[in-house]
Amino acid sequence: MKALITGVTGMVGSHMCDFLLEKTDWDVYGVCRWRSPLDNVEHLLDRVNEKDRLFFEYADLNDQMSLITVIKKIKPDFVFHLAAQSYPLTSFTAPIDTLNTNILGTARLLEAIHLEMEEDKNYHPVIHVCASSEVFGKIPPEKKPETGIHEECPFHPASPYAISKVGTDLLGRYYAEAFNMTVMTTRMFTHTGPRRGDVFHESTFAKQIAMIEAGLIDPVVKVGNLKSLRTYADVRDAVRAYYMLVTVNPIAGEYYNIGGSYTCEVEDTLNTLISYSTVKDKIRVETDPERLRPIDADLQVPDCRKFKEHTGWEPEIPYEKTMHDLLDYWRERVKKGHFLTR
Repeated sequence: MKALITGVTGMVGSHMCDFLLEKTDWDVYGVCRWRSPLDNVEHLLDRVNEKDRLFFEYADLNDQMSLITVIKKIKPDFVFHLAAQSYPLTSFTAPIDTLNTNILGTARLLEAIHLEMEEDKNYHPVIHVCASSEVFGKIPPEKKPETGIHEECPFHPASPYAISKVGTDLLGRYYAEAFNMTVMTTRMFTHTGPRRGDVFHESTFAKQIAMIEAGLIDPVVKVGNLKSLRTYADVRDAVRAYYMLVTVNPIAGEYYNIGGSYTCEVEDTLNTLISYSTVKDKIRVETDPERLRPIDADLQVPDCRKFKEHTGWEPEIPYEKTMHDLLDYWRERVKKGHFLTR
């Protein structure tokens, strides 16, 4: 069996790679751009060099021919489409790039697979298209279902990123219905852990705390909206869910909400991370206007019953371990000097 992971150098892609190498006997092909940073897969480069079940292929979601070439060369049995411009705040200043990469890039990938299936009638891969819980956007408290946001809640995207993920979501379902492709889409809610980018709230908190502990900045953590409600999952639970998605009775055209079980305000997450710090009594908190979104999807609480009932998946890693591991990840990065101050 062969699995293809787009965005292999990202947080989720790298953990997906780790999981498949450890838990399966599949060959794993990671798609990355020639300029992609390799920090998240540094621990895997020996295996790539030795061609030990792990292979990197250069391609770009914005280059149709590169995707056609990769699909034709590998003919993966499973495709995990995780690559994206994934930063909601960045999407406000780079909306065209976000829409192009996420919507048209997904269309280019699915079309490349579709073309190969047309040429080889025996080729039937299982494809996971990763959308986002951000598609649901800004749901007023009075309209939030008591059990949480379920799959049939209306989309109300609150950023260009969220709009792009609506397109991603709908494209996955379109290709399943129009061309009999086994495509499934997921709307993963907040998921974090080691290798999380520092543009996300909990990761930038952890990074700043690690820098404060190292004496690199004043003991001030700069924050955005602390009142947003989030439900957290560990990225390692997330990739296990994605594996189960494509291996446990995959149903073409289905779509699932997936998320953790721990819900709190962003302020509580900040306080948790500060409580783990060696200098917690010295840390102050300041609001930074540049960290505020023009609109915030501030009520992200999922109803995951559909996915759990279909696959039997449950989150296993406690919130506290996730946050400890995230802070330790940034402590190690800061110690090595592998970070930008921002």
